[in-house]
Amino acid sequence: MDTKRMRFDIERARKETPGCTNVLHLNNAGSSLLPQPVLDAMITHLQREAAIGGYEAADEAIDKIEHTYDALATLIGAHRDEIALIENATRAWDMAFYSIPFKPGDRILTAMAEYASNYIAYLQVAQKTGAVVEVIPNDQYGQLSIEALRNMLDERVKLISVTHMPTNGGLVNPVAQIGKIAREAGILFLVDACQTVGQMPIQVDEIGCDILSATGRKYLRGPRGSGFLYVRRSVLEQLEPPMLDLHAATWVSKDRYEIRPDVRRFENWEGNYAAKIALGVAADYAMQWDLKVSWRRIKDLAYRLRSLLSPIPGVIVHDRGITQGGIVTFTIDGVAAEHIQRELAKERINVSISQKSSTLLDMEERQLDQLVRASVHYYNTEEEVERFSACIERLVQ
Repeated sequence: MDTKRMRFDIERARKETPGCTNVLHLNNAGSSLLPQPVLDAMITHLQREAAIGGYEAADEAIDKIEHTYDALATLIGAHRDEIALIENATRAWDMAFYSIPFKPGDRILTAMAEYASNYIAYLQVAQKTGAVVEVIPNDQYGQLSIEALRNMLDERVKLISVTHMPTNGGLVNPVAQIGKIAREAGILFLVDACQTVGQMPIQVDEIGCDILSATGRKYLRGPRGSGFLYVRRSVLEQLEPPMLDLHAATWVSKDRYEIRPDVRRFENWEGNYAAKIALGVAADYAMQWDLKVSWRRIKDLAYRLRSLLSPIPGVIVHDRGITQGGIVTFTIDGVAAEHIQRELAKERINVSISQKSSTLLDMEERQLDQLVRASVHYYNTEEEVERFSACIERLVQ
């Protein structure tokens, strides 16, 4: 093994992350601290908009905007004409999901720990079309059961839709195994990769997904208000976006329009061009670190954090799964999650709270109402993890 290549330059990572001097940031599953190159890209374009005009600045920066498609395609192993830039991951996911033509009796299979926004969409479409939503049980490790999925398949399954890493815990669902089953059965496979793009290496061909949505603001370290959608070329013509405008389609005669032939049919005309440019810079920046190395670092930091929290009296770590990533969730007996978050904020430590309503089925099954979510990134340090754990230990005394 090349030990030099496996080393992580933490000094550089923190030097290029201005926020590291202000806070101990363990809310990376919410929104990571921007690296300096991404911040510079945002500010530079906004300054040009102010100086010469928004349309004119976009025309001037067309190569940078177009580069974002190339950067994201490279990041996930796709073609540039399979990438659409959309204002956030939820809207990207929605544009794809609502384009699928469901009919009565069609089955939508999903996971126990599915995110609320996705599940609400399943329910709405089911109520409108007569499709049905069915949940694939977990296996003994708390992740989606591959065996159960195989047993649920029949000719009525229209879609398998799964969150890669749930918002309320560190488990990583076995999407490559799911993708293999979906391909063999000829079933559409949609992956919500909101928490995993930028955190770990992702190649869409290895996953076998037909559709994948992701955000900029989380582990990719892009700006808020940025996201993207991947749609495999071979399934594109099956999908008609629920909304069209003059960017997604061309008005060719009084009673006819033509939809774009590429995945940009899911975009709309207006957008935040500073965010689009910065998203491409974030993708380039992520790849500079070697995602295999940064993923290993994130897993190691999260493992260390779980190991330090678990022995503290009254603290229960709730993460499940065979493979666990950078999200660490826990409770303290008799102490409300909001109180923990407030006390940590006094120490300039950022965490978030996972509410029951965000992953209702999973939280109900485990009889949980709230979880404190501490999510590490590669720029966090072992010393920060130890400081955080010491703060939690003081809270329970």
